[in-house]
Amino acid sequence: MTETKRALALGFFDGVHIGHAALLNKTKARAAEIGAMPSVLSFDVHPDTLVRGGEVPLINSAIGREDIIRRCFGIENVVFIHFNRRVMHMPWQEFADRLIDELHVAWMVVGHDFCFGYRGEGTAARLKDYCESRGLGCDIIEPVMLDGTVVSSTYIRKLIAEGNIREANRFLGHPHSLSDTVHSGYHLGTRMGTPTINMFFPSGVLVPRHGVYAAKVFIEDGKSYIAVTNVGIRPTVSEDNKVSVESYLLDYEGNLYGRQARVEFYEFLRPEKRFDSVEALGEQIRRDADNARAFFAALQDERDA
Repeated sequence: MTETKRALALGFFDGVHIGHAALLNKTKARAAEIGAMPSVLSFDVHPDTLVRGGEVPLINSAIGREDIIRRCFGIENVVFIHFNRRVMHMPWQEFADRLIDELHVAWMVVGHDFCFGYRGEGTAARLKDYCESRGLGCDIIEPVMLDGTVVSSTYIRKLIAEGNIREANRFLGHPHSLSDTVHSGYHLGTRMGTPTINMFFPSGVLVPRHGVYAAKVFIEDGKSYIAVTNVGIRPTVSEDNKVSVESYLLDYEGNLYGRQARVEFYEFLRPEKRFDSVEALGEQIRRDADNARAFFAALQDERDA
């Protein structure tokens, strides 16, 4: 039986930004040229967590990255390797051989700054030479610039942490998103006439600046709704300081508890604040809803112009 050969993109792909897009699109093009399956290989945890001994706040979880790669680029074959000390200390040639032999790799695509293996000794240039010695193709993608700035996950993390979500989305090439199961909440929104769905950022994933965002929520049937999304600790109604993501879906009626949803963030509307009463909070949410509608109407006008 003939094994499926792969054109393989290697990287961590946090955020799956426009720099990664150049790499993924090249992988798809090479796969089409050689009759291979376009594939992606990544790690479940960021290598710096072990290499440098510090937690890296991620733009997306591994599941989130896989979803974006499949949804935005149409690459279905996404493989994750668990990054542990054994992988960290593996000689780079052994790591490359394992990928080539076990995944039947015919072509590799990496970014200019990609490194792997013990002490990061496997560089993009070394991998290209090694692939050629084994009769394989290898492309190295140069840095992608936007407005004179190198597109990087590090820069995008800074933008998201500051609440500059519109600029972050320009560098991502798609809206920053969170996918999660809808959790049951306190039903306070229902009593205020602004029912919300409750979601949470996974452990290790960067929480955007606390505040209210103009957003869209996509549910399992593929429909989307304009939403007002609050990221924060809900100081008016809670004292547990637990960060949650609450979205009021405009023009939606129904129950989404236990179902999957995706929130896409588009614009920071205002900081989170404590209100004097629940009634005042409800009034503000309705104003936020009006502002969200206005934002998306203006956005559509820009696209139609």
